Amino acid sequence: MNDEPLPIPKRVRFVELSAKALRALADGDLAGGSAETGVALDEFFVCDRARWIFGYRADQLAEDPSAAPWITRAAVSEPDGAVVGDAGFHGPPDEAGMVEVGYTVVPGYRRQGYARAMLTALLVRAAAEPGVRTVRASIRSDNNESLGTIAGFGFTRVGEQGNERDGLEIVFEVPADAIQAE
Repeated sequence: MNDEPLPIPKRVRFVELSAKALRALADGDLAGGSAETGVALDEFFVCDRARWIFGYRADQLAEDPSAAPWITRAAVSEPDGAVVGDAGFHGPPDEAGMVEVGYTVVPGYRRQGYARAMLTALLVRAAAEPGVRTVRASIRSDNNESLGTIAGFGFTRVGEQGNERDGLEIVFEVPADAIQAE
C-alpha cells in the first residue's frame, strides 16, 4: 500500500484584466498591468506570446465592451494568492451557443494541477450560463500537456483546423449539459 498522501487539488480564482490592464500588458508595461489588476503579475504576462494575446483582447474589448465578462483573466492560486496563469473564453457565446476556452500556466507553476483547476472553473462557469450550449477547446496537435489536461472532462474530438500562428490544432467540444467538472 502506498503511504504517500494524495495531492490536494489546486484552486484558482479569476481576476479581471480590464481593457486598460490588457493594453498595458500588450505594451510590455508589467507594473502598469499589475497596478490595474491589483495583483502582482508574473513576467510571463509580458512575454511575446502574452503581449500578442493581450493586445488582441484589448482590441476585442474596444470593439465590443460587452465581451469583458468572458475574456482572459489572471488566474490566482487560492489560498496563497500567487498568479499562476491566465484563462478565459475567446468571447461571449456565438449564435449557436458555443464558447471556446483558453488557458495558459506560468512556466514555474506547470505540471502542478493549475491548468485543470482553471479548466474546471471555466467549465463550471460555462455550464451555469443559459446561453452556452457547447464548449470548445482547440489544442495544438503537439501540445501533449494540454491534450492531457482536457482528458476526463467529456470532450470529444470534432475536427482539426490550422492557422498561421499555431499551426495544426485539434478541435474538441463538449455539450454544456454534459460537462463533467469536479
